[in-house]
Amino acid sequence: MGKIEQNKEQKRRAILAAAKQQFLAEGYASANMGKIADQAQVTKQTVYRYFPSKTELFQATLRFMGNSAGENFLDHLEDPNAEDGLRRFALAFAQAHLTQDHLETFRLLIAESGKASEMIESFFQVGPNETGATLAMFFADRLGVQDSEQPVRLWLAMLLAFRDKALLGQERPTEQEMRDHVTAATDLLLLGLAQKG
Repeated sequence: MGKIEQNKEQKRRAILAAAKQQFLAEGYASANMGKIADQAQVTKQTVYRYFPSKTELFQATLRFMGNSAGENFLDHLEDPNAEDGLRRFALAFAQAHLTQDHLETFRLLIAESGKASEMIESFFQVGPNETGATLAMFFADRLGVQDSEQPVRLWLAMLLAFRDKALLGQERPTEQEMRDHVTAATDLLLLGLAQKG
């Protein structure tokens, strides 16, 4: 990467870091592009050059937050052993949804869903829709399951079982509790698919 590209990437990351702080502190509706620019130490025009709208900036910020938290759970689905990949995905997915950034973002979505429907649409495009499409392809190609929408929806709901308590500030599961839960949920999924097949 040349110096110009490095400078562009630095500016982009500075804008995204500032946007993350602004969205989480002020909310989506009240987030101010001028304040984001000031915090990133760039001009407002520069922010709009990188991200033409608040919606696009929010989508990019969600991706940035996911990458920063190491939310690469979809990568596990590339494991040559389909079942191992599924189990590793499940653990990484459950852990990613208990990170502080994810919980704060989810609280923001709940608090502002009535004021900014475009924010909800952005979230679904970046998160659940992408995950669902990737899983549908994995289930069809690697497990031979064509109609996977319902089993995937039920399985993901099981994987997210600890999130409600975490959102309310309750104690989070231990690493072992998380592993045991994810294993049980995935075993149940695979058993159901075997019986259906």
